[in-house]
Amino acid sequence: MAFAARVFVIMPFGRKKGPDGVEIDFDAVYRELLEPAIREAGMQPHRADADRYAGSIHADMFQDLLLADFVIADLTLDNPNVWYELGIRHSLRAGGTLLTYALRDRLPFDIAGQRMYRYTLQDGRLDPAALPAEREMIAEAISATANIPSTRRVSPVYDQLPSLTEPRWKDLRVGRMNELWGALEAWEGRLQAARNKQRPGDILVLADEPPNRALQLEALREAAEGLVTLNQPRYALSILERALQIDPQDLRCRHLQGVALGRDLRFEEARVALRRLVDEGHRDGETLGYLAGTVKDEWKRLWAYRRQSGLDPLAAAKDTSPALGRAAEAYAEAFRVAPAHDYLGINALILGLLFRHVTGTEPGVKLALLADGIRWAVDCALQKGHGFWSLLSRAGLALVEGRAAEAVRDFADAAALAVDGRNCFGLDSAVQHLRAIRELGYQPGIVGDALGVLERAQAQMNALAGTPAASPPQPGRVILFTGHMVDDPRVRGPGREKPPRFPTARVGAADARIRAALDAVGAGAGDLGVCGGACGGDLLFASACLERGMRLEVRLAKREAAYLRESVTFADPECAWQRRFTEVTQHRSTQVLVMPDELGPVPEGMGVHDRNARWKLYSALSHGLPRVSFIALWDGSPGNGPGGTESMVKLVHQLTGHRPTIIDPATLG
Repeated sequence: MAFAARVFVIMPFGRKKGPDGVEIDFDAVYRELLEPAIREAGMQPHRADADRYAGSIHADMFQDLLLADFVIADLTLDNPNVWYELGIRHSLRAGGTLLTYALRDRLPFDIAGQRMYRYTLQDGRLDPAALPAEREMIAEAISATANIPSTRRVSPVYDQLPSLTEPRWKDLRVGRMNELWGALEAWEGRLQAARNKQRPGDILVLADEPPNRALQLEALREAAEGLVTLNQPRYALSILERALQIDPQDLRCRHLQGVALGRDLRFEEARVALRRLVDEGHRDGETLGYLAGTVKDEWKRLWAYRRQSGLDPLAAAKDTSPALGRAAEAYAEAFRVAPAHDYLGINALILGLLFRHVTGTEPGVKLALLADGIRWAVDCALQKGHGFWSLLSRAGLALVEGRAAEAVRDFADAAALAVDGRNCFGLDSAVQHLRAIRELGYQPGIVGDALGVLERAQAQMNALAGTPAASPPQPGRVILFTGHMVDDPRVRGPGREKPPRFPTARVGAADARIRAALDAVGAGAGDLGVCGGACGGDLLFASACLERGMRLEVRLAKREAAYLRESVTFADPECAWQRRFTEVTQHRSTQVLVMPDELGPVPEGMGVHDRNARWKLYSALSHGLPRVSFIALWDGSPGNGPGGTESMVKLVHQLTGHRPTIIDPATLG
């Protein structure tokens, strides 16, 4: 992860008298023992700056006890503030607490079983002979605690009350803005911007950067939901896998997993995952609704199979009508459990009517009763404000009742909300549903008009996301390039600090090999190239792409002035690379994306070029791995760290199993 885990230390401050009357320097205990041990464990120590007094529990302290990844409590003295804060921590969090102490023979029975680590004091000071081993002991204890499963209940409060659950973080936000909440809000804003721009690659990068371990689950959940909304189920599943490692029982993540599996056409796995939830006792409307969706998907798959066998759509639907009827009944069951969820009812109603339409017989659901229930549920929902799914339900009700003008109006209002919220998933679901209804010849006039409204909304959403109108929404091929810059003659070459790697004399030959590599993968007009904008390989690749009519994404690690200075003009006395950079970035088929503008500042501890490499790779892969090819101009030598050409080559292989086409500058004439 991009963050260092936060460790909040609760302990006495300054000098306090011990039980033997000798003053203990607790600031030295923190400075020489606890702080170094925390840093040795790879985490970030934090301690309050001032004494706290009885009755004055500060909001920031409360938030730290709630949100800190770990709390270390020093119990050497019976300090009331320390004991009080430890009690708060044990009430708020089931784990992540370590206890340290000195001088005492034992600690109170009420906290027996907690992780306790004793250190040595002599005359109020740490024992120099014991200090290194005790520092290492505490560092190892912190690391061990970090690896304890989140489901293990270490707090005596949670251990004795097995039904107690940890509070939702956002429900306990108090007082003025805390830096942790500020970081989460900034992260959420960037995530929403990525959703609005329909950039799943951005979301994948942000998923690597949740602002805090305590908020990591919530951050990953939101990232996965964003990817599902953008109809990127495979990448949502990869994020959900990480989230469920934190909390295997998180209900929202398990719901999203079922939805994403279905959207990835893994219907059986989706059904098994959601059925397991029902068997565990989650007989709520949401879970039953998602399960009903898998039954509907099964019918649609059978229907498609029968059509491929030569049957017309209506005959194929009649042939698979038992599965269609089961789907209607599954949604009706979910609606009975949660009658306020109108979208469950409208699915049951439409599927039931389609069953009657294709078979001429009544389904196993009461259609008139369903219609009345949906009307009531929709009216209640829309009293609270217009929502996408409720508007779709009202539109569907008008459709089946033949009220054309009202149906088209509500479909249009729902489409506008989808465009405003960049709800690709919802809009695509509605379009696919109406197309299926149209194929069955049910209410063809209303359905045709409604489809026109929704398909125009899809085109509008693509335009707002920056998809050029003349280009296909999805390129046939995507080619990701990584490669060396030309050598800086001040530091690379004979007699210089570093050996030559990509000298200027080999630029022409490299250009020819890059073009040949593009030929080899069949790259042509309308395809997409993804690269940086550095002098050397990037700009050679970019020019070659544009010359063959490809679209181009140039993703810059820094804003243009800094990028030009560091990556383009440093070895360009005649300004040739600078001119090429301008030609490439100003070309009508080029989209220039600047990382700090799109993703915000680089998190502390992360390299800018490492982040940029992942950003380019994730963005290319969001088009689907089968479409993506990789080209690297690389001499095979180790790089200077994450983010270089070697790092990108390894990252591609690690995440995809593929190896790029390698062009070695040393082999160029």
